[in-house]
Amino acid sequence: MMAAEARQSRRKFIREAVTTAGVAAAAAYVGLAPEKWPLSMKDATGERGKPSPPRRRLPSYRVEPPPSTKVMGIAHGEDHLAMLRVAIGAIGGIEHYIKPGDIVVVKPNVAFDRAPKLGATTNPDVLRALIKLLRAAGAREVRVADNPIESPESCFYRTGIKKAAEDEGARVILPTPDTFEILSVPGAALIPEWPFFYRPFIGATKVIGMAPVKDHNLCSASMNMKNWYGLLGGRRNQFHQDIHTIIADLTLMIAPTFVVLDGSRVLMRDGPTGGDLSDVQDGSTLVASTDQVAADAYGFSELLQRKTDPPRYLELARARGLGNTDWRSVSYAEEQVG
Repeated sequence: MMAAEARQSRRKFIREAVTTAGVAAAAAYVGLAPEKWPLSMKDATGERGKPSPPRRRLPSYRVEPPPSTKVMGIAHGEDHLAMLRVAIGAIGGIEHYIKPGDIVVVKPNVAFDRAPKLGATTNPDVLRALIKLLRAAGAREVRVADNPIESPESCFYRTGIKKAAEDEGARVILPTPDTFEILSVPGAALIPEWPFFYRPFIGATKVIGMAPVKDHNLCSASMNMKNWYGLLGGRRNQFHQDIHTIIADLTLMIAPTFVVLDGSRVLMRDGPTGGDLSDVQDGSTLVASTDQVAADAYGFSELLQRKTDPPRYLELARARGLGNTDWRSVSYAEEQVG
């Protein structure tokens, strides 16, 4: 009996010793392992101890166009309301895309503290016309939002966008630190997860981009695809080093209901900021499209009048299946209004 009890005691001692050694080794590991190793307790910056912010996803806001309608409507003239009716009518009509009760986000370009006539931002008169159409179609709420490069308050005031939006009953949403969330963009090369101006999109059912046509010193041209850049937060200026990739990512980030290319005036040189009226040319054109890649390709060749190869971001977007770079190959209607 004594021998058996001794063997059991030894086994118990060994088990306890092994357990103790294992616990000690584990404690030593989590305490001494480098910060990036699994289970490490090191937290020199305090970041590991913070709760992870929720990751958001945007739905697709795309609405399939009616059968036998055009991909793109092009209207020339001076009456912005009539031109928009014609251009949007070509792709199916505003009542097809906007239903009573919709909450619509309109994303103009309000990036700079510039007067409207300088062409660096969306024409406020074109925005007015769009809001009128959205209201007439029954939209319950129209939200106008952008995250300008310069002071948001100054930009929305100086560009005339704030007054135009509020005069037509739209709600202007300006960026503040608590209006951003981390957005997940599966498949994006540079922004798979990135701070995004999310507040305007809470409860939104439709999204429309409305961008001016202008020269850009880094990517050759800034239009609808580049316009979504204004929804990013964080240190977004770092993406200028790979601007074509980020613009293709932006096209992946948002699937809008449709886009409006504002070619009422065109900043031909010294973009994107402009500053001299001699750089601005009367374009007298508005384009509505369910294919923002095709719309931008049209703007590049026809409104900016560039005869060079199109910007590389157009081809990157086409390769991802996000649109057609050959605008002449898509179905479109073109009309002189008035």
